[in-house]
Amino acid sequence: MKSDSATRAGQTDKGFSPQLISAVNGVFEVLAVGYGNQYHAAYPNAEQSNLAKRLWAKHLSHYPVNLLMKVADDIIGKETFLPSIAKFKSHCDHAYDAFGLPSVDSAYVEACRAPQPKKQFKWSHPAVYFAGLTTDWFFLSSEPKDKVFPVFKRNYEMLCDRVIKGEKLDVPIEKALPAEITTPMTREENKQHLHQLREKLKL
Repeated sequence: MKSDSATRAGQTDKGFSPQLISAVNGVFEVLAVGYGNQYHAAYPNAEQSNLAKRLWAKHLSHYPVNLLMKVADDIIGKETFLPSIAKFKSHCDHAYDAFGLPSVDSAYVEACRAPQPKKQFKWSHPAVYFAGLTTDWFFLSSEPKDKVFPVFKRNYEMLCDRVIKGEKLDVPIEKALPAEITTPMTREENKQHLHQLREKLKL
């Protein structure tokens, strides 16, 4: 599958983004190196490989392009045989693990069970926090799963796509309030405090 045209006269890769075409070409290059003879037996010439690339692009078009190369690199270390489209798609569906992302079901349970304050909870991944925040914490805790889960799932998958594309998500740190209000020390008091601290630390 060339970036500008298909191998058959009169046909083009119309409908496929340049990013997807590049990703599928990259996937096939990885598979060719990883599976050698198996790959060349399945795709003995350019026409066969281009037809296959078009078919794969059609079935993989709804996955983030950044994910495809990650899966290709991962799959050659796990699968003995050249993967079919179905096998490759299955790996794509479970590839969130490679980015430290829990499954949508695990993320949903985590978001529902996380105690307040949410910002201070140790999240498995920031995407879970932001999915809960976007879905609305009260909505998560007060409505039945069959109503809440589809909304959470959509939000979480959108955030996962952003992570896969390289975006870094950070849970904002909630500043703790001081236990008591204190008046500022004078310059002399500061010097005395510093002296005592140095003596204590033997500096």
